[in-house]
Amino acid sequence: MRFPAYAVIGILLFVMGCSDRAVIQRSADDPFLQAPSHSAYNVKILFTDSSRTKAMLYGRQGIINERTGTTTIVGSVVVDFYDRTGRAVEARLTADSVVVDDRTKNMTAYGAVRVVSEQRSVTLTTTQLDWVQSTSRVRTELPVHIETQTESIDGTGFESNQDLTSYRLFQVRGVRRKS
Repeated sequence: MRFPAYAVIGILLFVMGCSDRAVIQRSADDPFLQAPSHSAYNVKILFTDSSRTKAMLYGRQGIINERTGTTTIVGSVVVDFYDRTGRAVEARLTADSVVVDDRTKNMTAYGAVRVVSEQRSVTLTTTQLDWVQSTSRVRTELPVHIETQTESIDGTGFESNQDLTSYRLFQVRGVRRKS
């Protein structure tokens, strides 16, 4: 009589063990899924093309996220844009943060974005600016302010080469001549 009781208990345990279990799904905003792959401090990134330096980025902290394929640089970001020889700095960008697409090496600057071209005495300010690495051009769809030696220009939408020597505003809102 004892044998059938053990058999029944064993069969019950076997059946219970083979039942479907609920799959545990993780939330998309789980901090462990969003955690960066790598983090570094006092970051310096060199953008080159055939051994010619196109730009040099400096920042306080860099966060690499392999899942999204981006690198985020935060804390007093500075980007020096070099001339065609790759030896002289022709413009300097400063921003609060920059996100670099690791595949294309394009970057987007955020926050208090400012680009200064010393050779032309031109300063551009905006809140977001894209730099396309393959063409060495900057652009934004947002409002911009441009200061030159002779005028101040406000507008929305902007495209230029990285040294601000040849730029285009899409919608000019105002021009003030300096005396």
